[in-house]
Amino acid sequence: MALVPTTTPTINNGPLIAEVDMGSDSNAPTVRATVVQASTIFYDTPATLDKAERLLAEAAGYGSQLVVFPEAFIGGYPRGSNFGIIIGIRTAKGPEVDRLAAMAGKYKVHLVMGVIERDGYTLYCTVLFFDSQGHYLGKHRKLMPTGMERVMWGFGDGSTIPVFETPLGKIGAVICWENRMPLLRTAMYAKGVEIYCAPTADAREVWQASMTHIALEGGCFVLSANQFCRRKDYPPPPEYVFAGTEEDLTPDSVVCAGGSVIISPLGNVLAGPNYEGEALISADLDLGEIARAKFDFDVVGHYSRPEVLSLSVKDHPTNPVTFASTSTKS
Repeated sequence: MALVPTTTPTINNGPLIAEVDMGSDSNAPTVRATVVQASTIFYDTPATLDKAERLLAEAAGYGSQLVVFPEAFIGGYPRGSNFGIIIGIRTAKGPEVDRLAAMAGKYKVHLVMGVIERDGYTLYCTVLFFDSQGHYLGKHRKLMPTGMERVMWGFGDGSTIPVFETPLGKIGAVICWENRMPLLRTAMYAKGVEIYCAPTADAREVWQASMTHIALEGGCFVLSANQFCRRKDYPPPPEYVFAGTEEDLTPDSVVCAGGSVIISPLGNVLAGPNYEGEALISADLDLGEIARAKFDFDVVGHYSRPEVLSLSVKDHPTNPVTFASTSTKS
């Protein structure tokens, strides 16, 4: 896995296809979206990029305009890693971000990709955004790494919680258990997110309840992408050890079961959840449903009650060191 510094973020086989057609509304555009459920190729970023391109090409060939990959797809979610002294292999500045941009432009799709980013000597769990012209739009860094993730990943700040206005709608992303943070969700709703991407590593059935709630709460489409991994997808012990279960695992044992899903603003499951294997999970998003949902419940509009409840978001970088410099003019 390549972990390298740069001014832009640096990032450390025939899937099944499930389709649901929502129907169309002549007064609102329809967007075909796909969430990718597949495994990283651990410790091999070039091979993972090749796999990402194969999946992206297949989704584009299926007519997808927006493709969302899982949390930490490039770089790998380190489930089971002991992190003795080395987090990853550092190389010279790599082409990963440029290649992802080129892939988005080549296949004319908007791309949302979960990566492991290195900035200086700190790793971040990050989502990168690219438009269909091959332009890098920006990133979201996970604000709050979950549990032991805090041992290896740094904390994002308010400067990387963007919502991008695109021809497909307003797109943003919140990563894994950040989705349980009500104030972060509220900030996303206030920015007008319409297509809410939720890359994750949580394959439990209870995750589906959170995704449905967010769709209803925000009046937005929710696209959740998770990896599907078997033990054989990970490096062997002692580098990766699944505590308490390693001795019971076979190479084909499932250690991350997926559960990727697409949900409408009215809380309807449009595609998924899939727990069967690697898959491309697609649905047509009728953006007219957003307005219909918000007429019922607009969490930052007629249901907001700002005279009682309010939220202040610090959306500037929070640097650990600042300098107050004075200059003397002669």
